[in-house]
Amino acid sequence: MSYIRTAEALAEAIAALSREPLVAADTEAASFHRYRDRIFLIQLSSPSRTVIIDPLAVTDLAPVGRLLADPKVEKIFHDADYDLRTLDRDYGFRARRLFDTRIAAQLAGEPAVGLAALLEKYVGVKLAKEHQKADWSRRPLPPAMLAYAAADTAHLPALRAQFRTRLTALGRLAWAEEEFTRLENLRWTAGGGPEGSGAAADGFLRVKGSKALLPRQLAALRELYGWREGLAAEQDRATFRIIGNDALLGVAKALPPTPADLSTISALPPALAARHGTALLDAVGRALSLPESELPRVERAPRQPRDAALEARVERLKAARNRAAAELGIEPGVLCGRTTLEAVARAEPSPNDRAGLSRIGELRRWQIEAFGDALLAALS
Repeated sequence: MSYIRTAEALAEAIAALSREPLVAADTEAASFHRYRDRIFLIQLSSPSRTVIIDPLAVTDLAPVGRLLADPKVEKIFHDADYDLRTLDRDYGFRARRLFDTRIAAQLAGEPAVGLAALLEKYVGVKLAKEHQKADWSRRPLPPAMLAYAAADTAHLPALRAQFRTRLTALGRLAWAEEEFTRLENLRWTAGGGPEGSGAAADGFLRVKGSKALLPRQLAALRELYGWREGLAAEQDRATFRIIGNDALLGVAKALPPTPADLSTISALPPALAARHGTALLDAVGRALSLPESELPRVERAPRQPRDAALEARVERLKAARNRAAAELGIEPGVLCGRTTLEAVARAEPSPNDRAGLSRIGELRRWQIEAFGDALLAALS
């Protein structure tokens, strides 16, 4: 394993990896620790070598982007979705010719598709667990953390070989390849990250329990939430490491006017009350001083009228999907999600109209092949 911290070492490593037929890739972020979620390590492995790239030391990562975009080299990820989105967000990198071992495992009917479970079952490797929530932004990184990061990609080529063989035997390799091609179009979207990576103005409404608050309590939660966001951004710490949502909600409900009132809030630990008491009371004070006309209110979308016929079609499609999934030995949600079933029910193609199924954008070609006739039969 090589730890890359200079542009020269990166150029040499990428040149060597570009000559390989396939390269496994992974990234490490620190959203559990930092307010601004970003990539702090990039791991790349061929069957013969593993490199770990430090983006804090090597500022120009363009060679990595060229490797990911190179169609001559297959890129292996496990659960590529978030890695691809963050690589797009942080660097504008786009990957081509992908193989996702998690998707492959799902389509092969594996009951447990986590990387650790699959590596132990198929490669005989047991991954360590002690660094799963490690702070990858820390420097220097101890050897044990680097070894842990390297293990995430070092064994992916062997795992990919196992699942390529298995999917071929099952006649499902084309299913997987259709899914892999769709991964190439993944892009970062605003609000696509976890809380603490830059919250929207209405982020306080996503706090569990917020929509049950009275308007002035909701105003207090908005003020408290905004204060926490500002402090977390200033310190670059994950928001829950400043103060948790339960504590904010407890303060908003109580609307405490004095320090003594803070001590009566069971959801607010005394240490946090002592540390942030002044700021909490200031936020509540701002909410208490607002006129009624400026208090926030939860906008509730009107309920859509029930479409009994549509719901009945969805249920018939769901039953057909469940029977097909049982026959194929894969999870029903992997075979076809409810959103796709609803799209089929709305389109309501005619019996024996496979062409009608192919015009439904949510439906994959492999899904039509796997159980398209069952879907049409369920609608007839």
